[in-house]
Amino acid sequence: MRKIEIDRFDMLILQQLQLDARATHQKLAQAIPLSASQIGRRIQRMEQDGIIQGYQVALNPEHVGLSVMAFANVSLERHNEAALLDFAQSIHALPEVLECYAAAGEADYLLRIVVPDLPSLSAFVMNKLMQLSLVRSVKSTIVLNAIKQTMKLPLYPPS
Repeated sequence: MRKIEIDRFDMLILQQLQLDARATHQKLAQAIPLSASQIGRRIQRMEQDGIIQGYQVALNPEHVGLSVMAFANVSLERHNEAALLDFAQSIHALPEVLECYAAAGEADYLLRIVVPDLPSLSAFVMNKLMQLSLVRSVKSTIVLNAIKQTMKLPLYPPS
């Protein structure tokens, strides 16, 4: 795997895109001392290199009927390669699971889940998550209030 080089101009572009991913190259050029065409080439290179993985619309979950968020600690029965791949495939098929991380510690996986209401969370955990053949236990924590929630990374200029 080749090392991807990021200079201070790339970092400035990324910082501006995190503020407004819909900004035109011309608008970015107003904040960054490069021409719009140079910015466009740099963005294209960063997309090809996988630095920029895509663009998304950030929705307010409550406004689209998803008012309950929970985190689940999931422990598995088995940990062989086939079991882990099977679990990962099963999780990808569950749209209620927004994020899933393999973890070291008490749980094997940490999941972030959104559903319309508490009965839906109960049904999801009991009828979908606990029914996965490899799941030994699930411990859920219901979110009362999101204090900080961001996808913006803390970017530091290269040294």
